[in-house]
Amino acid sequence: MEKADRRFSVVRNRGGIVREQPLVWREEVSPGDKESVHRICELSGFFSAEEVDMAVELVEERLAKGVASGYHFLFAQHGDTVLGFACYGPIAGTESSWDLYWMAVEEKRRGQGLGRKLAAEVERRTRLFGGRRLYAWTSSRDQYHPTRKFYERLGYSHEATLRDYYKPGEHLVIYVKQLPGTPHSP
Repeated sequence: MEKADRRFSVVRNRGGIVREQPLVWREEVSPGDKESVHRICELSGFFSAEEVDMAVELVEERLAKGVASGYHFLFAQHGDTVLGFACYGPIAGTESSWDLYWMAVEEKRRGQGLGRKLAAEVERRTRLFGGRRLYAWTSSRDQYHPTRKFYERLGYSHEATLRDYYKPGEHLVIYVKQLPGTPHSP
């Protein structure tokens, strides 16, 4: 399923001519997405080499098992270039809780609203699948302060902190959002 968002951005070509580039949402995962996910995660400066490999492994898992993997992907792209992605899915053993496993945007695209649009589209699709609550995990490291503020601006609530989860002094911070339009919504 592809959906264009024609309000996204304006790009200049070599001749200085300005033209609008539609943002396209794509759910299907292709082998080339391993490279895109690797590139975006590695260049972000947020993820260790091990974490980058983990993100690529989720793409591989989805390619190998399809929907049965439990991993849903959403790619934001212009033409053939992936600008950002999210990986999310239902939490096994729950009725309608979902995890937002990964969300990353090209470094040069940060601060332009793409992350907000990506999160909103993940939330919309999660609701379509019957999800009522979406959980996002992040780190307590100072580097992740903007990430935590990002979730808070999007209406996520700080649900829990698991002390020393990643390593001594680095805690797991869990956010949750009750999705609008679902039962038990405010």
